[in-house]
Amino acid sequence: MEFESVVQTVFPFAVIAVAIFLAFNGVLMIVAYTVLAERKVLGWIQGRIGPNRVGPWGVLQPFADLLKFIFKEDLVPDKSTKFIYYLAPLVALTAALMPIIVYPFGPSIKADLSEWLPYGLGETFSHIPLVIADLDVGILYVLAITSVGVYGIALAGWSSNSKYSLMGGLRSSAQMISYELAMGASVIGVVLLSGTLSLTGIIDAQIHSPWWSKWFIVPQFVGFMVFLIAAFAETNRVPFDLPEAETELVAGFHTEYSALKFALFFMAEYVNMFTVSVMCVTLFLGGWYIPGLDWLARQTDLVWLFGAGTVGYAVVSHVGFLLKIFAFLFLYIWIRGTLPRFRFDQLMNFGWKFLLPVALANVILTVIVVFFWHR
Repeated sequence: MEFESVVQTVFPFAVIAVAIFLAFNGVLMIVAYTVLAERKVLGWIQGRIGPNRVGPWGVLQPFADLLKFIFKEDLVPDKSTKFIYYLAPLVALTAALMPIIVYPFGPSIKADLSEWLPYGLGETFSHIPLVIADLDVGILYVLAITSVGVYGIALAGWSSNSKYSLMGGLRSSAQMISYELAMGASVIGVVLLSGTLSLTGIIDAQIHSPWWSKWFIVPQFVGFMVFLIAAFAETNRVPFDLPEAETELVAGFHTEYSALKFALFFMAEYVNMFTVSVMCVTLFLGGWYIPGLDWLARQTDLVWLFGAGTVGYAVVSHVGFLLKIFAFLFLYIWIRGTLPRFRFDQLMNFGWKFLLPVALANVILTVIVVFFWHR
């Protein structure tokens, strides 16, 4: 009995560890090929070819870039604050990766594993959720962790002992304060409609919504646009990439970074792009949910293969989830190749004088509509 209780205690933690390993490595692979996709798409937009030398059509370019970062000389400024200088890229990447554990990557799978798992573990895993940690306050967790990421940028700018880096860090801090408020306000409308802070609960609310609002982008289009614009500013992407601003600050907060430490900042930016895209898809586009998929399975007598709770349903839903994410990543790249950069005063005015009032107006309107809807 003691051995059985030990297995029942340890095995779920082992499963969670494997899930974290697969999720993190899957995200890092997507990030690596997002960099390649960006270089390719920007090349096409600008009338160039893009990477096409390393591997067929350049598909091995991300691994060549990784080797380049590993073998480059690691230069550290003499008068930098060493401990903070080394810590900053780790803070930025860790804060970018941590939200992944609360995102639902697909629906739960109903499974009868009693014949395969001993010691009563089959009953424990009768439902396999495709989420690592389903927190009741998932939205608050994501907003809190992503706001911590700015500390990595601010600390990098301060510890480098460079005026360009310091200006980049200060800009990032001011930018984060401006757009974090608008982003948080844009999410409130979704919370009011769903009645929960759980990301899984928000997807369930969209599943059980009326046919015309299966995705919250329909009743919350204003909130969606505010969230999307704030997401561009949060991730320091064009047209809000003022903390880097090559034409003004050389490279901004990571001017003095090289080799693997620069690679960590580089990865953090693209991981942030991925996690913000996942958040946007989950809140406004139904997450993994594809309207009509279960109904189509019933109509074609394929419930055993694609019905709700089956592995086939989970696979198709997960693929749909990834396609929605890739659409947002493509939008990031398209915007970078299309729009110019704002001046910093324009960015701050836009955040405080336009985006925040619009987000608050959307919250007030949503409160009124929800109140009378429930009445």
